[in-house]
Amino acid sequence: MTVNLPFPSAQRQTPHGQRIGRAVDWHGATAPARDTVLEGKGVRLEPIRAQHVDDLFAALCRESDDALWTYFVWERPRTRDELAAIVDDMVAAPGVVSFAIVPVETGRAAGFCSYLRIDPAMGSVEVGGILLGRQLQRSRAATEAMALLLRHAFDDLGYRRYEWKCDSLNAPSRRAAIRLGFIWEGRFRNALVYKGRNRDTDWFSITDREWPRVRRALDDWLDDANFDDAGRQRTRLAARPPETAREQ
Repeated sequence: MTVNLPFPSAQRQTPHGQRIGRAVDWHGATAPARDTVLEGKGVRLEPIRAQHVDDLFAALCRESDDALWTYFVWERPRTRDELAAIVDDMVAAPGVVSFAIVPVETGRAAGFCSYLRIDPAMGSVEVGGILLGRQLQRSRAATEAMALLLRHAFDDLGYRRYEWKCDSLNAPSRRAAIRLGFIWEGRFRNALVYKGRNRDTDWFSITDREWPRVRRALDDWLDDANFDDAGRQRTRLAARPPETAREQ
């Protein structure tokens, strides 16, 4: 992977010649509420609850779904009760707001995701804990779900930094971040130990200055005119500018 990082933010100097960051008029963001429902055309994000467990177990926990859980801290739940315990942990986790991803066409939860590392004072929030069932993978609904979270964070809640992190070996997650317009910021080596193995963590972000470009790209891609009668995209999503992260 080769990466060209964006140009640094505009800088100023003190009378003593020391460089300092650009001035900002910043008064804080709003913490996301745990009862928020985010509605899109093809997908709805609902606060994850016990009522979603049966649908999620069917969508995510078959024997053939082991690969979905490779980069999660949990192993694939073998029973409904094991998944219910995970959902209970997600609901109770402090500083985390989790959603069930519900495609409108079925009305059944087929994945989940969360806001993590929520810091309203600094205007930073992370999207993570994303697990998509087969129905959602590479789908318009999955992209719309990520767009709903982005819009809510930037447009409704006023955040200035939106983060995405993943195991550096999780190539699909890295590609998804780049496709959605995130900028690769670096790799934190030996960041975690999970499932008895090391994790180097790749960091990505979108800032409030980049958000208008990303929002336009997402809106254009999600527009009905971009899809044929069979639901196939006419133009690929290109939310990132050419001078930013490139993967090879």
